[in-house]
Amino acid sequence: MRIAIGIDWSDQSFSAVQQTLLLFRPTTVTLVHGVDLGVYDYPAVAGAAALQGYEEFRQAMMDAGQELLQRTSALLPSNGIAVTQVREIGSPARIVLDQADKADAELVVMGARGRGKLAELVLGSVSHRVLAHGTRSTLIVKGAPKRIRRALIALEGREDAKMIRNWLIAHPFRDPVELSILTVVPSLQLADPSNMARFERWADTANHSAEDLVKTTAAALMGPSSTVSVQVLSGDPAQTVAARSSEFDLLIVGSHSRRGAARFLLGSVSHSLVHRVASPVLIIR
Repeated sequence: MRIAIGIDWSDQSFSAVQQTLLLFRPTTVTLVHGVDLGVYDYPAVAGAAALQGYEEFRQAMMDAGQELLQRTSALLPSNGIAVTQVREIGSPARIVLDQADKADAELVVMGARGRGKLAELVLGSVSHRVLAHGTRSTLIVKGAPKRIRRALIALEGREDAKMIRNWLIAHPFRDPVELSILTVVPSLQLADPSNMARFERWADTANHSAEDLVKTTAAALMGPSSTVSVQVLSGDPAQTVAARSSEFDLLIVGSHSRRGAARFLLGSVSHSLVHRVASPVLIIR
């Protein structure tokens, strides 16, 4: 399994590496460190020949990045994994995404610092940008690394159910994980009581379809060493999934990878959940 991991000096970054090894058996790992020079990264500033101390600052940051890569590489097994170290100057998120494409990574891993949603929208974060602009499956790691024993799979519909099912079959977990498959039928409120009969028919159809979805997915993921359960709930999808996820070690969701105006107008349940839950989140694309 080819995995690209974005790293920096934060505890969350080291946790991301350790959590990856607890979850999967990678064959190749690309460690990516984007050296962020801040204002010095702007061409107009960096190109100023008279800027005192720029070259020393740049070299110090590059040296620190090399030390980080060496320390992080020491966390990986010495045998069985091919490790590539990448250190470049520029936007860390863009460098991670570019290197993931170059390595044809099957998974991108990022540590999250737990910054609130509003702060991320205003200040931004590397994990936020990688998730927003990436097209590859991404694992967002929160908190200390731990063995994953129970995982919640939240399905929106048949498209992401197929995507999640195929990805998990192709990329099995390192150790057996108890899976619980959940889909949430959105709650609707009637403005006109005369439509009650029509609403009840819709609700019955929606619930039958949801039950078929989780059972079909469970059947595909069932294996000799796996335990799979299913559940259909009603309510607000993001709120309901977030509440249920507190009982699990990992949340797995699909992403439709909306871009630009469509993403802004329609939103993203998967992206919303990343901000709401405390456990690691695996977003499958």
